[in-house]
Amino acid sequence: MRFDSNLTVERPTFVTHLECAYTGERYEADTVHNLSPAGKPLLVRYDLNGVKQALTKSSLSERPQDLWRYRELLPVRKVEDIVSLGEAVTPLVPLPRLGRKLGAAELLVKDEGRLPTGSFKARGLVMAVSMAKSFGIKHMAMPTNGNAGAALAAYATRAGIRTTIFCPADTPEVNVSEIELQGATVYRVNGLIDDCGKIVGEGKAKVGWFDVSTLKEPYRIEGKKTMGLELAEQLGWEVPDVIFYPTGGGTGLIGMWKAFDELEAIGFIGSRRPRMVAVQAAGCAPMVRAWEQGEEHAPRWEDAHTIASGIRVPQAVGDFLILRAVRASGGFAIAVPDDAIQAALNEVAREEGFLLCPEGAATYAAYRQALTDGRVGKEERAVLFNCATGLKYPLPPIHRTLDRTQPIDYSLFEESGR
Repeated sequence: MRFDSNLTVERPTFVTHLECAYTGERYEADTVHNLSPAGKPLLVRYDLNGVKQALTKSSLSERPQDLWRYRELLPVRKVEDIVSLGEAVTPLVPLPRLGRKLGAAELLVKDEGRLPTGSFKARGLVMAVSMAKSFGIKHMAMPTNGNAGAALAAYATRAGIRTTIFCPADTPEVNVSEIELQGATVYRVNGLIDDCGKIVGEGKAKVGWFDVSTLKEPYRIEGKKTMGLELAEQLGWEVPDVIFYPTGGGTGLIGMWKAFDELEAIGFIGSRRPRMVAVQAAGCAPMVRAWEQGEEHAPRWEDAHTIASGIRVPQAVGDFLILRAVRASGGFAIAVPDDAIQAALNEVAREEGFLLCPEGAATYAAYRQALTDGRVGKEERAVLFNCATGLKYPLPPIHRTLDRTQPIDYSLFEESGR
C-alpha cells in the first residue's frame, strides 16, 4: 500500500448531521456552521452502525500510520479536499527513570510535538482547513496563543486560503515569526487570547472572514479526537487508567472523550474509560475553580498569567463539555504553580532527555502532585500529553565557555568536576 493511500483513495463517509452540544438540536451537515443558535459548540455525528460495517481492526492495521487512517470517523468526504503536511501518528514515549523514581507502574507521554508545525494544534486545524476548502471559504481568522495560529497559517497557505491571526503581545517570538512566515498576516494585541477573540468575532460581519476560534466551528474537535483514536490503538485497543491533559480551550479533552464513545459504538473498545484530568496553571485555572465548586460553567479568570502560555485561556466556550467529561470519567481538575511547571520541565529533560513544552511539563507536575495527594495510584497506567515540542519556547541561556588558546584543565570534565 502506498505511503499516501489514506490521502488518495476514496473511502465511504458516514457523517449524518451536526448536533448542538448543549440542546441536542440537529443541524444539516455539509454546510458552513459556527456556533449553534444557542451559542454553543456543534458536534459532528456519524452513522456508527455504518462505520462498524465498513471498518475493521484488521483493515485499519494495513493502512499508513497517519491521522487520515481513520477516515470513516472523520468529516472530510472527498480526497480532493484533504489538506495535509504529513500528520504522522505520534509516539507514546515511556519515562522509565522517572517512573522508577516515583514508584509508578507505567508512565507514558504522548508526544504531540512530532506533528507538522510542532504541536497538537495541527490535528484540529488540518481538519478545519480541509473542511473550509470543501466549503470554498476564502478567508479565515482566529485568536491564538501561538501554536494554533502557526498550524492555521501553514494549512491555510497549503490550501490557498487567506488568514488573519491575532495573538497576545507577549506570545513567544518563534510563534509570531512562524505564523507570518507561513503566509498569514499576524497582529500582536495588547490583551489576552479572549480579547483577541473579540476582534475576530466582531470582524466576521465587517470583514467577512470565517471565525475558526476554538470550538466556534465543528471540525477542530474532529481532528483533535484522533488523539483518542490513536491512543486506544497504540495500547492494543485498550485505554489507560488516567489521562493528564493540559487544558485551555479543552478541544482535545472533549475530542478524546467523543472518540472513546465512538470506538465503543463500533465495537473497537469496551465500556471502560480513562479518568480524564484537566490540568491548568494556578495563574489561570477557571476549570479547576468550577470543578471544585460543582459548577457546569466556568466564569472568566481575571488577571490570567502563567509561563505555560498555551493554557492561558481565561474563559472557554466549551467549559461545560470539559467539566462533563471530567466528572463522567471520575477524573478531576488540578492546578499547578509556575515554579512546579518549570521544575517539572527541568526534571524530565535532565532525567529522561525529553524536552517537554511548558504545558506538557504542567501535566508531569500535576501527575506528581496527584501521586502525592493520593488522587492517582502508583499502580495506574498514566498518559501525559506533551502538546508541543519544547523547542518552540524560550530556553535558558548557557554561558559556559572554554578558551582554546590557554592550557586546558581536563579535570573539569571528569565526573567529579560536573
